[in-house]
Formats: sequence, structure tokens, C-alpha cells
Amino acid sequence: MSSRPSLPSGPFLLSGPARPSRRTALSLLAGTGAALALDATAAHAGTAAPGPFGRYGSPARRLDPRTLYVDAHGRGDHTDVQSAVDAATGTGRTLVIAPGVYRATVLIDAGHEGLTLIGANGDARDTVLVYDNAAGTPKPDGSGTLGTSGSASVTVRTAGFTARDLTFANDWLRSDNPEYTGTQAVAIKVQGDRSAFYGCRFLGHQDTLYADSPAVGAFARQYYRDCYAEGDVDFVFGRATAVFDRCRFRGLTRTDLASAPYGYVFAPSTAKAGPYGFLVLRSRITSTAPDAYYKLARPWVPSSDLTAHPMLTVRDSRLGAGIDARTPYATMSAGFPWQDQRFAEYRNTGPGARVTVPANRPQLGVAEARAHTPARWLDARNPHLPGTWEVRVADDERGPRGQPA
Repeated sequence: MSSRPSLPSGPFLLSGPARPSRRTALSLLAGTGAALALDATAAHAGTAAPGPFGRYGSPARRLDPRTLYVDAHGRGDHTDVQSAVDAATGTGRTLVIAPGVYRATVLIDAGHEGLTLIGANGDARDTVLVYDNAAGTPKPDGSGTLGTSGSASVTVRTAGFTARDLTFANDWLRSDNPEYTGTQAVAIKVQGDRSAFYGCRFLGHQDTLYADSPAVGAFARQYYRDCYAEGDVDFVFGRATAVFDRCRFRGLTRTDLASAPYGYVFAPSTAKAGPYGFLVLRSRITSTAPDAYYKLARPWVPSSDLTAHPMLTVRDSRLGAGIDARTPYATMSAGFPWQDQRFAEYRNTGPGARVTVPANRPQLGVAEARAHTPARWLDARNPHLPGTWEVRVADDERGPRGQPA
């Protein structure tokens, strides 16, 4: 929310004297794959499979009548994602999106239950859904600013949503608008129950991935597998019951700040009645910042729900040196100390996981850890959670496979 405090937000200066262009900014955010997609999308896609949609067919050889094809160059049913979403009426529809950078906001409302979005060539770096709004961006009608939720490049309100092999990005930069106080810039806000993301990337700075629910009294389960997220301040946050399985998280360097902390990886805002919050397992947390410049988490108790009881469990994961091992947690708001929240760890490794001050690193016991699993957190038989859901939960212990930092 825009009312959440943020770190000081001076100009975010990239190396070199010149201000980066929009294209340069996206390249720095999204990596080499996205930069290539800007210039040579079709040629790059051809190395994976013939045609812009690869193995997923085409409008001429549609694999399923409920599938629509999106291609910015006109070789699909639609040239932009939003028009394809609007045309995908009913339940259980699929959008196959050709490689490219799609610069526009996208809203997927509650009437698109079971919608699936797929990056056609299987590499999330090459199919990018991006925009550049921030919380402080003025509304077009002059009635105020967009706020945190309004800044989202993509907003998902429907149940049963699935995304595969896509990048969701917000490339708004602090250096573009140093006068902004609302520097939250969401890449995707997800509110629907039974949402799943496989092999996706989430790129931004502050508030990159907003894993939320429709309302304080509503529960939304979300599963993220083999995904990658990067940012600085609270870049994975929200009220959802969210499982991050074999994912990668990377805290970014900030040249506008002279000292630690640069930011916080997680900021859960779990409702008091919510049995589960964020579960991170078999994952890897790294940083491009100096050692100990990132906190693992801080609890978010929003003004709209002062009874929130944030919950985070990080287990069986590797925490890099960028995480402050001595004081990995921080308090966001006075009166809601992190020690009063539901924060815990179990069997983590790496320099950022060293227990140097036991009081600052609450650990689960073996018996307690049995309740902190994807099956338990996402189980449709839980009386707190509605409906049924079959999610492809990873069943091995091989560790993270998200896109490399």
C-alpha cells in the first residue's frame, strides 16, 4: 500500500554519466534475454522451434479451440495481451504469447477463471509483460496518484490462473522521478485463489511481486515453482498463502543509499485468521549488494488491517552473504515488532543463514517443520480454504532451479 513506509528514495543512479533510456533500463532489469527480445525476437524464437508460437501451434493449426495466440507482429489472433484477455471469455482459456516485449498494463478480472498464459518458446527472458507506473504516478483524471495497487503492470483477480515461462516487469526507475515519494512499482499483483506460476520471472525494484488476496477475510493460495524475483524494498509482499518452491530471489544494489539496509526480501501481511502466509523452500536468496546489506524480511501490518499477523517460513534454502545473518529481520511499523509475528526458519544453509544471535533467528523443531510444507499450506481440504485444487507441487529435494542471477 502507498501508506507503507519505504527506504529513502533519492535518485537511483546507474553507472556512467548519461541517464539510461527506457530500453537500457529494461535491459538492465531483465537481463540479456529481454534485451535480445527487443531487437531480434523472431530470429531468437526460431532457434527454439519454427514459427512464433513454437510447439503450441498457431491460428492456422490451433491445438485447441479455447487457445488464442498473441504476437506483436500480427501473426496471431491479437497483437497485444489485453485484447486477447478480453476475447478469452468463459473458463479454461489459454493465451500463447510469442516472444517480445509487450509494453502495456494488463488487467485479468474475475470473469476469466482458469486462464493460462504461456510464453511460447519456453524461456521467460524472451516474453516480457512490462509497464512503468509507480505509486506516485498521477492518475490520468488528475484525482490523485495511482497508489501501490494501481502501479501494477499486470493485475490478476481471477481464480485458477496459471502462468508459464513469462517475465512480469515494472521498469519504473527512481532516477526518472526523484521527486516521487511513492516509489512502489509493482510488476504483478495476484489476488486469485489457486494461482500458479512456473518458470516465471518478476523484475522491479520496490514491491515487485504483490502476492495478495481479494480482501482481508478472503484466502488466496498461490504456488511459485522454479521462478526468479528481484528488487530492493519489500520486493515479495502481501497477504496471500504463497509457496515459493525452488525459486531464486536477488536483492539489487542501490547507489542512492550510503549504508545498509538496502532493502528487505519479504514483507508478508498475513491476516490474523489466515492459517498460513509465505513459505519459501528449496530456494536461493542472493544479492548484488555488499555483504549483510539486506534483511530477510520485515512484517507489514497495513493501516487497512491492524490485526494482521504476518507469517513467513524459510526452510531448506541457501541464504547468501547479502543477508544480514546477525539481524535478518526488521520492524516496519512501531507497535508491531517482528518478534511478535510468525517468522521461522528451518535447515537453511549459506553465510546469510548462520545463527550468531539465536534470539534473532527463530528456528522450527523437526516436529514443527512437518506442518510447514506445500501440501499442508495448499491443501484444499483445509477448512479455511475454499474449493478443490490440484497443483503440481515439486516432490523432490534437489534445490532451486530458478533463472540464474
